[in-house]
Amino acid sequence: MSVMIFFYLLAGLLLLVAGAEVLVRGAAKLAAQFGIPPLIIGLTVVAFGTSAPETAVSVQAAMNGSGDLAIGNVLGSNIANVLMVLGLTALVAPLIVSRQLIRLDVPIMIGASLVVYALAWDGSLSRLDGALLFAGILAYTSFLIISSRKAPAVDNDEFSKEFGLQQAPKPYAWLVDLGLIVAGLVLLVGGAQLLVEGAATLARALGLSELIIGLTVVAIGTSLPELATSLLAAFKGERDIAVGNIVGSNIFNLLCVLGLAALASPLPISVSPNALAFDFPVMIAVAVACLPIFFAGYRINRWEGLLFVAYYGAYILYLALFATGRPFAQTFGDAMLGYVLPLTAVTLVVIAGRAWHIQRQA
Repeated sequence: MSVMIFFYLLAGLLLLVAGAEVLVRGAAKLAAQFGIPPLIIGLTVVAFGTSAPETAVSVQAAMNGSGDLAIGNVLGSNIANVLMVLGLTALVAPLIVSRQLIRLDVPIMIGASLVVYALAWDGSLSRLDGALLFAGILAYTSFLIISSRKAPAVDNDEFSKEFGLQQAPKPYAWLVDLGLIVAGLVLLVGGAQLLVEGAATLARALGLSELIIGLTVVAIGTSLPELATSLLAAFKGERDIAVGNIVGSNIFNLLCVLGLAALASPLPISVSPNALAFDFPVMIAVAVACLPIFFAGYRINRWEGLLFVAYYGAYILYLALFATGRPFAQTFGDAMLGYVLPLTAVTLVVIAGRAWHIQRQA
C-alpha cells in the first residue's frame, strides 16, 4: 500500500483541525468587534467551527460523486461524537447537563435524525431534501440567537473568557481576524481535498466500501475538533460546554452538513441499503439514549461514559467484521439492534425514572 495514502490522510486531518481552530478564533473575535454578544458567538460560530471539517469533507465528497463517503462521514461522526467523545470526556470527569439540553436540544437532535432517515428512506438525498435540511439549520440557529438574548450574564462571561473576547481590540485588528478566517477556510478546503482523495484511494486499495471508510477513518478524524474541545472543557471544569458542543455539532451535521452536501452534489446522493438497515438505526438509538442518561440526575457519570465507549467499541467491531465478510457479522449486528440496545434503553429509562422520582420526593 502506498505511503502517499497515509500522507494524504494524515495531512488532511491536520489541515482540517488547524483550519477549524483558526477559523473559530478569527470569526469569534471579528464578530465580537461588531458588537455580537459572546453567547451568540458560542452558539453559532463555535458550532460551525467544530463541524467545519465534516462540512468540508462531505461537500467535497458529494461534488466528487462519492456519496457513500459523504453519508458515512455524517453518520459516523454523530455516532462517534456521542459514544466516543462524550464517553471519553465523561471518563475524565462526570459531566453536567443543562435542563435546556434535555428539554430542547436533545429532542431536536432526535427529531433531526428521524427526519434525515425519513428523507433517505427512498435511497437518495435530492437537492430538495438538502434545501429542507438547510432550512432547518437556519430556523434552529435563528431560534438560538433569539433565545440567547435572555440568557444569564454568566453564560456570556463563560464564552467571553473562553475565546478571549474580553480584551479591547487593537486598531486594524479586524484585518488580522479576517485574515484568520480566510486562512482557516483555505486550510479546511485543502484538508478536505487531501482527506477525501486519501480515503477514496484507501478504500480501493483495501477493497472496502467508501461507506465503511467514511464511518470509521474519516468520521473519527473529523470528530477530532469535538474531542479536543470537550476534553479541554472537562479538564478546565467549564459547566456544560463539553456536552452542548456535542449535541449542537450533531444537529449541525444532520441539517447543515448533509443539507449543503445534497445541494452541492450534481446528482442525488445515493444512500447505501446497509446504511439504512444498520447505521441509521444505530445513530438514532444513540441519540435517543441521550435522553434517559442526561435526565438521570442531569449528569453523565463515569460508568455511563464507560458504557458509551464500550458500545462504540462494539460498533467498530461490527464494521470490521462486516468489512472482512465474516459470517458472524450479521448475527452480531442483529443482536446489537434487536437485544442489546433495547435492553440498555429499558435499563436507562428505569434509572431515569427512579432519579426523577427521588427528585420529586426531595
